Amino acid sequence: MSDHDTLEMECASDTDEPDVKLAIIDEEVVCPEEFLPTYQTIKEGTKLAKVHKVEFNGKQDSLFFNDGVRRIDFILVYEDEDKKEFEKRHTSQRRKTRREYFEASLMNMKLELEATPSVIDDKTIFVKVHMPWDVLCTYAEVLHIKLPIQPNDLSSHPSPWRFFSCITKHFYPDESLIRKEADFFTAPFEKNRLEHFYFKDKEIFFTPSMRSRMAYYILSRAPYEIRQNIKKFGITKLLDSGVYKAAYPLHDCRFNVKSSEEGCPNERYLLYNEWAHPKSFYKMQPLDLIRKYYGEKIGIYFAWLGFYTKMLALAAVVGLGCFVYGYKTQETSTWSKEVCDDDIGGRIVMCPQCDLCKFWMLNSTCDTSKELVLFDNFGTLVFAVFMSVWVTLFMEFWKRYQAELEYEWDTVEFLEQEEQPRPEYEAKCIYKRKNPITGVNENVPYTSCGRCVRLSIGMGTVIFWILLTVASIVAITVYRLVVFIIFSTNLRNSNLTNLETLREYVTPQMATSVTASLISFVVIMILNVLYERVAIWITNFELPRTKTEYENSLTLKMFLFQFVNYYSSCFYIAFAKGKAVGYPGKPVYLLEKYRNEECDPGGCLIELTTQLSIIMGGKAILNNIQEVLIPWLKNLIARCLNRATSEKVTPRWEQDYQLQPISQQGLFYEYLEMVIQFGFVTLFVASFPLAPALALVNNLFEIRVDAWKITTQFRRIMPEKAQDIGAWQPILQGIAILAVVTNAMIIAFTSDMIPRLVYYWSFSVYPYEDHKNHTMAGYINSSLSVFNTSDFQKESLIYITSEQLNLTTCRYRDFRFPPGHPRQYEYSIHYWHVMAAKMAFIIVVEHIVYFTKFVLSYVIPDVPYAVKEQMKREKYLTQVILHETNLKLVTRRLKPMEDIIPAEAEFTAEEMEDDL
Repeated sequence: MSDHDTLEMECASDTDEPDVKLAIIDEEVVCPEEFLPTYQTIKEGTKLAKVHKVEFNGKQDSLFFNDGVRRIDFILVYEDEDKKEFEKRHTSQRRKTRREYFEASLMNMKLELEATPSVIDDKTIFVKVHMPWDVLCTYAEVLHIKLPIQPNDLSSHPSPWRFFSCITKHFYPDESLIRKEADFFTAPFEKNRLEHFYFKDKEIFFTPSMRSRMAYYILSRAPYEIRQNIKKFGITKLLDSGVYKAAYPLHDCRFNVKSSEEGCPNERYLLYNEWAHPKSFYKMQPLDLIRKYYGEKIGIYFAWLGFYTKMLALAAVVGLGCFVYGYKTQETSTWSKEVCDDDIGGRIVMCPQCDLCKFWMLNSTCDTSKELVLFDNFGTLVFAVFMSVWVTLFMEFWKRYQAELEYEWDTVEFLEQEEQPRPEYEAKCIYKRKNPITGVNENVPYTSCGRCVRLSIGMGTVIFWILLTVASIVAITVYRLVVFIIFSTNLRNSNLTNLETLREYVTPQMATSVTASLISFVVIMILNVLYERVAIWITNFELPRTKTEYENSLTLKMFLFQFVNYYSSCFYIAFAKGKAVGYPGKPVYLLEKYRNEECDPGGCLIELTTQLSIIMGGKAILNNIQEVLIPWLKNLIARCLNRATSEKVTPRWEQDYQLQPISQQGLFYEYLEMVIQFGFVTLFVASFPLAPALALVNNLFEIRVDAWKITTQFRRIMPEKAQDIGAWQPILQGIAILAVVTNAMIIAFTSDMIPRLVYYWSFSVYPYEDHKNHTMAGYINSSLSVFNTSDFQKESLIYITSEQLNLTTCRYRDFRFPPGHPRQYEYSIHYWHVMAAKMAFIIVVEHIVYFTKFVLSYVIPDVPYAVKEQMKREKYLTQVILHETNLKLVTRRLKPMEDIIPAEAEFTAEEMEDDL
C-alpha cells in the first residue's frame, strides 16, 4: 500500500512554519481540533489503550454491551490480522497499527469500546461503540440537534376527513401498534440550558438515530495515523483501505420477530408489518416512525414519493377517461374509416417512402390508423391542458406539505452553516479565507482561481458526455434510415406463411420503430453505467463543502446527462422526424446519402407512443430487478454459505453484518428513477395518456419495494438530517415549465389535431369542398398531395413492378400544389393556414396555461397558516428560555445592592426597577 493514498484524509499538527511550506507538501492537510471538541492528541511514545475483548453473552437481541447498561451506538467490523493466512506481513501490520491507533483515539475522545469475536468466523471481530452522556451533550450542541422544550399547546385543526374516520382508519397503520408521536416545541440543544429541555430520562433523551449520527460524526474525523507533522483521519478511508470491513448502526430487532429484550421499541418489526409487508400495500405510510428510525432524509423521500403517488391517482383517472374516449370513437372516426374504406383508402396509391421502395396502398395502414385514434383524439387536447394545471397543483401542494413536515421534523431553520463540512473537504483545507458572513478567517481547500478551474473542468467534462449522447442519437437515426430501406424492400415481399396474421401489423415503420427503440434503450443503459462513474469523479474533484452541496452538484450533473440520454430520442421522434423530408421528386438527404425518414400517413404520434412505452416499461423492469432481486440473491447466497453454522445463536450486530451494505449514493438513484418517470408523465403525456396510470401502478409497487428492501435486505441506513428534497425540487419545477411547451408542440406538430380542425372549420365547406355543413368527410383526400410519377428519378424505380410502372400519379402526405399548376409542388394556401393555426394554438395555450399556473401559485401559499402560527409560537418560547437563562446568569454575577448604591443616595422603587 502506498504512503500517499489518493483518498487519504490527513492533518498537519500545530507548527510555526510558514503557510507556504504547508501548501507545497504533497499531502492533504487539516486540523481535527477545529471539528472535534473532545479531541486530544496522543503524544508520541504513549502506550495506546487497548479495546477490552469479551465473549458473546448469548443474548441474541441485545443492543447493549455485555454489562447490559451501555447502549451500542455504532458497530465496527474487522478481520484479525494475526489469524489471516494469505496476506503480506507488511500490509497486515500496517492495517493493525492504524486500527489500534484509531481505536485509541476514539477512547481518548471519551468514547467507550468493547470487542467481541464472531460466533461464526473467529477471524472476524466486532467493535461496539458507546457514547457516554457528556459526549452526547457535547456533540448534540455541535450538530445543533433540536430537542423538546415543552409540549405543543396550540390546538390542532380538525381533519376534514374526520367524519369518515370509521372508513379511513382501515387505510392507516394500526394505532395500537404505532402510536402517534407527542408534539413538542423544540430548540437547539445547549448543555448550559439543560434544565429548560423536556427531560425525563437521559437514556431515552437522545433517540438511537441521534446517537448514531453523533457517533458517525466522530468516527469520520478521528485520526488513525501520525507521521511527523501529518495526521490521517476518518473511518471512510479505513473502510476503503480494508482496515475495517464495515461500519454501521444497529437495527433494533429482527424484521419478522419481536425482540426479547425488555424495553426494546421493536420499531423495525413494526415498520415491516405495517409498512413494508405486501399485505399492507393499501395502508398509508407511518412517516413519523420512518423518520424516527431512519432519519429525516429517508422520511422526506418516502413522504415525497407517497404524495406524488396520490397526485398521480387523479391524473391516471383523467388519462384513462381520455383513453376510453379514444376507444369509443375508434370505430366512428371519419378519417380512420376513410383510410380503411376500400373505395377511398383502397384506391389511393401512395408514393414510395424511400429510394428503393415500392408504391403502396393507403388502406394497408388501416390498423395503424385505428390504433392512432386511441391516442390522437380531441380528448388528448383536454388532457394535455389538464396535465399542465395538474403539475402546477402538484408542486404547490407539495410545498405546503413539505412545510408541514419541516416544522414537525424540526428542520425549518436547518441552515447551511449548521451542516458540518465533509471530511474529504476538511482534509484539504490548506488556505485561509475570510468568511463574508461571519468575518472570521476560515480554512478552505482552494483559492478562488482554483475553484474556477475545478468547476470549468467539471462543466467541460459534462458537456463532452452530453455531446457523446447526442452522437449516439445521431447514430441511431442513421440506423433508422438504413434499416427502414431494408425493411421496406424485404419485409413486404417476405413470405410470412406461418405468421400471416402478423403481416398487416409488421409494417416497415413499425419494425423500424420497435428495433430502434430497443437499441436506444440498450445504449441508454450502457451510457448510464459509464457516465455514473464520470459524474462521481467530477464531483469529487470539485470538492463541495457539505454533503448537501455534494449531492446537489452530483444530482445536477446526473440529471442533465439523463435528460439527454432518456429524452433525446423522444424529442427526435416528436419534433424532427418527418418534418424536413421534401417531396417524392426532391427528397432531403442526410449526409448526402440517406433519405430522411417520413412519418406514417397517420403521423409520428404512434411511434412516439411506442418509444415511451418501451423505455418506461423496460426501465421499470430493469430497476426492479436491480433493487430487489440482486440484494435478495446476495443475502440468500450468504445464508446458504453460513448454513452449517446457522444453528448457532448469533448476536444482533452479526445478523446485521450479514445484510447488504447501503450504497454511498444513498437515495440518489431512487430520486433519479422517479424524476425521470415524472418527465415521461409530464413532458410527453399528450402522446400517451396512459402514462400516469402506468406510473401510478409502478409507484404503488415502488413504495413497498423500497420499504421492503431497506427494512429487510440492507443494514440500517445512517440517519441524516434533510430539510427538503434538495436539488430535485428546482429540477421538478423546470420540468413542469417545460412540459407546457412540449405538450403544446406535440399537439401542434406531432399530432394531426390542428390539420383536422383547420379542415373541419375552413376547408370542408365552400369554396374548397362541396359539403353544405362542416364535416370531417374528405379529410384524407385533402391532406394528401398529388405527384406525377414521370417526375421520379429513374434510379429510384428499380424495384417497381411492371404493373406499377403504368401508374401516372401517386399521393404523399403534405399540402402542395398538384403537377401542372403554375406553382407545382410548392406549398399551397392550405399549408399556410395549418401553420398559422399551429403557431396560434401554441401561443394561446401557453399563455392560458402559464397564466393559470401563475394564479394558482399565487393563491396557494407555500406555508399553511396553522404552521406559521406554530413556528411563531416556538420561536417566542425559545426567546423566553434564552431570556430567562441570561437573566439568571446576570443575577448570579450581580453584587449585593448595598455595595452598588451609596447609602446617602435615595431612589424611588420605580427608578430602581427602571435601572434594573
